[in-house]
Amino acid sequence: MSASKPKAKRVSWLTILLTRMKFLMDGELAHLLTVNRSKRPWHMPIIAAITIGFPIFVGAYFDALSSGIKASLGAMVILNLPLVGKLPYRLVTLMAWGFAMSLCFAFGLVAQQVPILRLPVFMLIAFAVVIFGRYYRQPPPAGLFVMMAGALALFIPLPLEQIMSVTGLVMLGSGFALIMGLLYSLFLLATRPATPTPTYSYEPDTISESIIVASFVSLAFLIPLMLDMSNPYWAAVSCFLIIQGIHLRTMWIKQIHRLLGTLVGVGLASWMLSWGLSIWGIAISILIMMLCIESLVDRHYGLAVVFITPLTIFIAEYGSGLPLTSAVYQEVMHTRLLDTLLGCLVGLGGGVVMHSTNLRVPLRRIEKWMLTRFG
Repeated sequence: MSASKPKAKRVSWLTILLTRMKFLMDGELAHLLTVNRSKRPWHMPIIAAITIGFPIFVGAYFDALSSGIKASLGAMVILNLPLVGKLPYRLVTLMAWGFAMSLCFAFGLVAQQVPILRLPVFMLIAFAVVIFGRYYRQPPPAGLFVMMAGALALFIPLPLEQIMSVTGLVMLGSGFALIMGLLYSLFLLATRPATPTPTYSYEPDTISESIIVASFVSLAFLIPLMLDMSNPYWAAVSCFLIIQGIHLRTMWIKQIHRLLGTLVGVGLASWMLSWGLSIWGIAISILIMMLCIESLVDRHYGLAVVFITPLTIFIAEYGSGLPLTSAVYQEVMHTRLLDTLLGCLVGLGGGVVMHSTNLRVPLRRIEKWMLTRFG
């Protein structure tokens, strides 16, 4: 009888362990498969797709697709249009992001002339974008596309004399987004009850958290840069998206969504690139992908990433103006997967550090000293 009790105890512990594992797996699976209800107006994705797609169609009409895509990059600030507050607040926010987009893109173009400046300039862009978004508590995508524009510019092969004209294209796209934002805001304010304009004040840990986020995003940029991988900014973008999660669980779910979505999205991008699309076909494809992304992004992030992956590849590769051969796009697919995996791992590590008290204590001291000295 005495020998049967330990055996029964072991069976009991095993049963409890298996039950807990099953419960955990069911919970994680439920989080991965849950499709949320959208909190945005149903016409917001349509406005965003039209605003971002229109410059590309103009570029296609004039047989200047690369220029149209650069202008559409500036038009992506429409995604930062606030859906709360009065008209001046909405327009000022949109103008601020538009200015930041043009400035970061110009900095990137200048820095790519001197390769040693790429990392310092990217670190400056990342920190500025993060602290601006956190201070004003900007919802997603916050500064994602602004940072991506600066990172893309770091690797666009462009003569020095063309920097002003290309930056002007991005500014034109931002200006068009401002016009669309004005018209759409007037429509929303005329058809919906007005909401109070948010007020902001400095919150503790804003500087310290911004330093942590910018540091890990820069690390994700540095590693593929040191390994001489093409398009190292993909890792930084993936890291930025992952580390923005408030809780570690949120980061973990987002990481799984991004990895699975990228895996499927790379296959979709490879299939689409093999079509040999014409200029108009590329423009229509980007418009449709943008519509799908904005319709899905707040419902299921993983499904949105399936379309974000080919969209960003189209923008980066066709926007560079270089010919995209079969060998080139196969390399792009392979590198994109590796960069995404690297960025997710660095982002998850950054999330662990950000939620650790050991690093926060010295950073809080630095933050307190800075606020006391310069506040």
